[in-house]
Amino acid sequence: MKMPEKLESHIVNEIRSIAFKYALQNAIQYGGKAELKAVISKVIAEKPELKSVIREVVSIVRNVVNEVNRLSIVEQKRIAEEKYPEIFAKKERKEEKKLPPLPNAHKYKVIVTRFAPNPDFVLHLGNARPAILCYEYARMYKGKFILRFDDTDPKIKKPMLEAYDLIREDLKWLGLKWDEEYIQSLRLPIHYQYAKKLIELGGAYVDTCSRKEFKKLRDRRKPCPHRSQSIEKNLELWDKMLEGHFGEGEAVLRVKTDLNHPDPSVRDWVAFRIIDTSKSPHPLVRDKYIVWPTYNYASALDDHLLNITHILRAKEHLTNTVKQKYLYRHFRWEYPETIHFGKLKLKGFILSKSAIRKYVETGKFEGFDDPRFGTLCALRKRGFIAEAIRELILEVGVKPSEASISMENLAALNRKIVDPKAPRILFVDNPVKMVISGISEFTTKIPYHPEVKELGYRVLRLKSSKNELEVYISHRDYDRLSKGDKIRLLGLFNIRIEEKKKNTIRASLTSVSLEEAKKYKLQIIQWVPCENNVNVIVKKPEGLNLSIIEGVAEESLRKTPLNTIVQFYRFGFVRVNSVSRDKVITYFAHE
Repeated sequence: MKMPEKLESHIVNEIRSIAFKYALQNAIQYGGKAELKAVISKVIAEKPELKSVIREVVSIVRNVVNEVNRLSIVEQKRIAEEKYPEIFAKKERKEEKKLPPLPNAHKYKVIVTRFAPNPDFVLHLGNARPAILCYEYARMYKGKFILRFDDTDPKIKKPMLEAYDLIREDLKWLGLKWDEEYIQSLRLPIHYQYAKKLIELGGAYVDTCSRKEFKKLRDRRKPCPHRSQSIEKNLELWDKMLEGHFGEGEAVLRVKTDLNHPDPSVRDWVAFRIIDTSKSPHPLVRDKYIVWPTYNYASALDDHLLNITHILRAKEHLTNTVKQKYLYRHFRWEYPETIHFGKLKLKGFILSKSAIRKYVETGKFEGFDDPRFGTLCALRKRGFIAEAIRELILEVGVKPSEASISMENLAALNRKIVDPKAPRILFVDNPVKMVISGISEFTTKIPYHPEVKELGYRVLRLKSSKNELEVYISHRDYDRLSKGDKIRLLGLFNIRIEEKKKNTIRASLTSVSLEEAKKYKLQIIQWVPCENNVNVIVKKPEGLNLSIIEGVAEESLRKTPLNTIVQFYRFGFVRVNSVSRDKVITYFAHE
């Protein structure tokens, strides 16, 4: 770095030191990447006299920020804890995320919201948004939250039998408790009853035109010849539909709308169609019914019958809202308050149902909970917790504008929540043996967390009949070390590298003093005993690849309860998936 000529070297060093501290703080707070302007503001706030040389200050701080951002977040945290513990001393006051008030809430005695998934798949991160928002609003107004399975398409969006329970499980994991539950496929007699009423009100008619014929008329804004049929004729044809007189595509029940509406899809949309359930049986009611309501009819009807006061859904449903309001006008019902939020872009997640199904069918993936997917069960398997997902969704809120979230956003929130609770475990990937001379026995007591005493500690004993001890270090550290380097083994002692061979590294004891390590700013690396350890497999998703990282960890990992999220020193957070006699299998969450 070229030093600004206007500033003396001791001033430059002071600016670098201050900037380094605040760059670490900012990076750790925001997922590993410090923001230049924020760091500059902190530096100037601490040293206002530097305003007169702001151009030089910006140059110095930019270099420092780039330096910090090149570090992994694990390294950033390690350095910050060692050099600047004061920036973590004050716990940030957690502000509860608040949603804006619901429109016209005062009009209703009880606020009722609903989450209405189609059980044709498990829930993913995108589905979590309406579920969490609807639940939080019901809780905010001390109202009612309803779970309703919209499962009235046994052919195109065929429900999966196992998805009903998997969705319930996902919602329970998110901490969402519903007050009532309904399954639309079990309510078809009610839907038929109101279809008959709609016909009697003159709001619907049975159309036996082919789809092609109807489209031609619709596009020319012309009425279908069946639109003017008498109520009696429509009731007769409706009964024939229910009795099985028509086959698939031979008859539909249409809702009368505006034939001049600018959107052709709104013009006399289909409320019921015939589906041959002998060929496409429904997983719950099998072939009991052949006449099935469309999404817009079933959803709109049940929203009224279940007293839903507020519907929260994405802007892509704006046309559905327009369609459903015609149904309400025929029945003279008041349409619920509707909030349409902007599209949510999800970066770094595989969410497509068809893509996930295709991947799973190859047999190369672990199922819907494969850690490479963005399903809730996959995120849970990796070690993401429900609180982080809820916080992320509440941060995005119900803005009408488009929003974007990434894996980095979620990881930053998850890290902030799990870090104070996660035991820190000694682990080395791709281990290399280190032989340390000048010592034959050493016992150390290492806390599971430097700040949380409640997590306890473990005692590790190293012993040898020779005047030397053996430990494993990571191959990554092995690659960085050179003869003559002085380092500290975490929780042990200070050593000097004496010799470096292909698969072994030799070192000698220099001292046990932690103060000396701090004084000389020695690099601290993790290690694992060569005896009394456990083999570890870490499954780490990287796009469509699943890396298998092998290593060893301290013996205490074997006693860790399943599903515990632990932090492997200088490696990252992992979830303990299984423990056997010979190995522990974990899933990588994030650094």
